[in-house]
Amino acid sequence: MYNAFFGFTESPFNLSPDPTFFFRSDQHEEALANLIYGVRARKGFIVLAGEVGTGKTTMLECLRDYLESQYIEFAFVFNSRITTEQFFEMIAYDLNLPCQRTSKTEVLFALNQLLVEQAQQGRTVVLIVDEAHNLEWEVLEEIRLLGNLENRNGKLIQIILAGQPELDRKLDAPNLRQLKQRIVLRCNLQPFTLRDAVEYMESRLEHAGMPNQTVFSEELMAEIHLRTQGIPRIINAVCDNLLLSAFAAETKTCTVTMLDDVCHDLRLEWPGSRRRSRLREEAEALQRTPFQA
Repeated sequence: MYNAFFGFTESPFNLSPDPTFFFRSDQHEEALANLIYGVRARKGFIVLAGEVGTGKTTMLECLRDYLESQYIEFAFVFNSRITTEQFFEMIAYDLNLPCQRTSKTEVLFALNQLLVEQAQQGRTVVLIVDEAHNLEWEVLEEIRLLGNLENRNGKLIQIILAGQPELDRKLDAPNLRQLKQRIVLRCNLQPFTLRDAVEYMESRLEHAGMPNQTVFSEELMAEIHLRTQGIPRIINAVCDNLLLSAFAAETKTCTVTMLDDVCHDLRLEWPGSRRRSRLREEAEALQRTPFQA
């Protein structure tokens, strides 16, 4: 809606994960490098953890691009609220296994054949599970058993479990200690620092066609970081609404007043937000009260 007004070639703060907008902060660079290393070195189990909106799915999309560029076979389980039968069916579908996909026995047999063939060619296969904190215990146990497939050169299948911090707590359960012991790499995504948040916003604006942005002042970006607590997804939502507000006001500069309105509409909470909200309500009440001499 506002792209033409600001001269953007595309929306800079789209909420959908897009690897072309991938912001290479130090921690994201390190996490992606660890994921790629884990796959190439055939380390077996890798965990990618982070709070909601910190960029896990975007990171996995970048990994998918890498795997495709290297012609590495992979299965991507994006819906983790599944039964054991559905889990194997999704693997069979993604890897195009020549078998009866509703039969666990046939899927395992076909999968083992694929893994052996790939290993003979010096290659590996990758299983990616997003939102892994939602997996049922039975599915996690099946994943552990898949990790037993190996030869003298390493694991035949590399398994990446991505999820919220609840995933780590789930893996601490006594009945999953065997799975936990097999995890050799852990990557944790944290919210952005102020510096990273500023660079993140500026990089997205530049990618969308505004290399020398003037729409967000330094003061405003610092306030955005505070109110979003450095969570990329929330930063995107706030910035998208700010640009929409500026477009509606026919101005190419966003203000703190606009940010106040956006945060109020999005029901955002941050340290000190409740006090600020109370002051806002008191000010609005005063404006509605008739002046009496």
